[in-house]
Amino acid sequence: MNLKAMLVDDEVHILNNLKQVIPWEELDIEVGLARNGMEALELASVERPDLILCDIRMPVMDGMAFLREYRKIDSDCEIIMLTGYEEFEYARVALQHGVRDYISKPINYEELEETVRNIVGLIRAHKLEKMVAERRWGRVVRLAYEKMMFDQLMGYSLINERYVISEADQNVDDLEYALFLVDLDGYSQMSTAWNDNERKLWNFAVNNVLQEALHDCHIKYAALQTREGEWCLIVQFFKGMLPLREEKAMAWAAKLREAVKQHVKFTVSVGIEHGPIRLDGLSEAYKNIQRLLLVNPLSEQLISVKNKSHDHSNPTVSEWQLIEDIVSGLRHCDRAKIERTLQSLQSNLLAMSEQSLVRAERLLHYVVIHLLREMREMDVVSTKEEEAVWKNLQHSVSVKDLLQMIAELVHRSTDAALNKKSSELLMISAKDYITRNLSSDIGIEEIADHLGISCSYFSLLFKNHFGETFVEYLTKQRMELAKSLLLMSDKSITQIGSLVGYLERRYFTKVFQKYTGMTPSEYRERKDAGI
Repeated sequence: MNLKAMLVDDEVHILNNLKQVIPWEELDIEVGLARNGMEALELASVERPDLILCDIRMPVMDGMAFLREYRKIDSDCEIIMLTGYEEFEYARVALQHGVRDYISKPINYEELEETVRNIVGLIRAHKLEKMVAERRWGRVVRLAYEKMMFDQLMGYSLINERYVISEADQNVDDLEYALFLVDLDGYSQMSTAWNDNERKLWNFAVNNVLQEALHDCHIKYAALQTREGEWCLIVQFFKGMLPLREEKAMAWAAKLREAVKQHVKFTVSVGIEHGPIRLDGLSEAYKNIQRLLLVNPLSEQLISVKNKSHDHSNPTVSEWQLIEDIVSGLRHCDRAKIERTLQSLQSNLLAMSEQSLVRAERLLHYVVIHLLREMREMDVVSTKEEEAVWKNLQHSVSVKDLLQMIAELVHRSTDAALNKKSSELLMISAKDYITRNLSSDIGIEEIADHLGISCSYFSLLFKNHFGETFVEYLTKQRMELAKSLLLMSDKSITQIGSLVGYLERRYFTKVFQKYTGMTPSEYRERKDAGI
C-alpha cells in the first residue's frame, strides 16, 4: 500500500536530512518537499499526502498558519510538527488542530524514525480498515441490487412500491433495461463429463469474464448467473435516453462472446432483447430469450428477439406454458400439478396430425434438455441419469418414448426432492451461496441470514452435513480454486487472491502456504517446471 509524505522546512540541510535519514523507500512512501507553508499548502492540496512533517518558524506562511488552513481541506492527514521553540502555546494550538506529535529541534533522528514508523503503521491500518468497510458496504449495495434483479428475472417478486434502486436515487419508473442472455454452447452434455470441482471452476471462470467484459463500454450492468452455464446481463438506462440501437447491442453481444472465447476457450451463444424493458418485464424477456436460444441450438450465435420471426415448427405459447408448469411443479414438489401438466402435454401431442409429429419430437427434445438443466440446479438428478438421457437422445426416439423419458425423469426427481430433509435442502442452498460468493467477504451471519436460520443452528447443520466447520470448508474451496487459477490462468497472484476472497496478497500467501505447504509463486513454478 503506497503512501505519500511531505517534508516542510525552510532550512535546506534539514530538508535533506529528513529525506535521507528516514528510510522512506523501505517504508514504501513517496516524498514531496516544500520550503514554506504557502508552498506546502498548494502542493498538499493537490497531492493529498498521508503524512506531513512540518517546521513551525518559516517565512511567507509559518507552520501554525499552514496547519490551520490545511485542516480546512484535509482533516485526516497525520502531521508531526518540528520546532526549536518549546513554548506551551505552540503545542496547545498544534494539538487543537489534530497534530499527531510535536518534536523539538535539534532532531533526534532515531527517535523521529521510530515515531514515523509507528504513525505509518497506524495510517496503513486505518486505510485498510476503511478500504474493507467501503468494500463491504459497496458489496452490500451490489448484492441487494443483484438479488432484486435476480428475483425479477425468475419472477419471484412483484413491484408494489416505488423504491430506490440506483446510486442516482432514481425511481423504478425512471429506469429501463436491455437484456443479454449468455449460454455456454452444449453445456448440459459437455458438463456431464466434469466432476463437481471442474463444473464449479469453469462456471466461476466464465462468471468473472462476464463481470468485466463490458466495463470499457461505460455502462451500468449486472451480470447474474441464472443457472449452470447460463448468465443474464442486465444493462440499466435512464428513461428518456436515446434507445439502444440494435447495432450497438449486437456489438456488445459480440464482445461478450469473444471475451469468453479468448479467456476461457469456450464458445457461447448470446440472445438479445435490447429493449427498452421495464423492470416488471424482465422475467418475460428472460423467458423469451431462453426459448429463442433453446430452439436455435447452433453454436456461437448472436440472436436478437426482435429480429427473429416466428417459426411455426417451434412450440406455441401454450406449449411453452406447459413446459414451464412442469418445471414449476418440480420446484414445488407438486405431484398433482406435474401429473395434470403431463396429461395436457400428451393430449396436445395426440391431437397433432401426422405432419406435425416432427414438430412434436422437436418440442419434447426441448422439454428434456430444459428439464435436465433445471434438475441439476435443484440437485435432484445424478450424473449417471444425465448421461443415460443424453445417450438415449443420440438415437432416433419416438414421441411415445420421449414422453415416457420425461415422465420418468420428473417422477424420479420429485421423489429425490421429497426425500431430502429440510436440513439437507438448507445445506444445498448454503453450498450454492458459498460457490456464488467465493470472492466476497462472506461469513456465517450473512449465510444464516440468507437461509433464515440462526447462526448457531447453521453452524451445527453445516458441521453435521459437511463434516467440517464453515471456515474450514470455505478455506478449502477458496484454496482449491486458487490452485486451479494458478495453473490455468496467467492472472497475477494478487489478482487470484482477490478473486478467491483475499484482499491482501500477504494474507492470501500465508493461508495458501499453510494449506499447500508452498507459496503461490512456488506452486505456479512447479507447474512451469513440469513437476
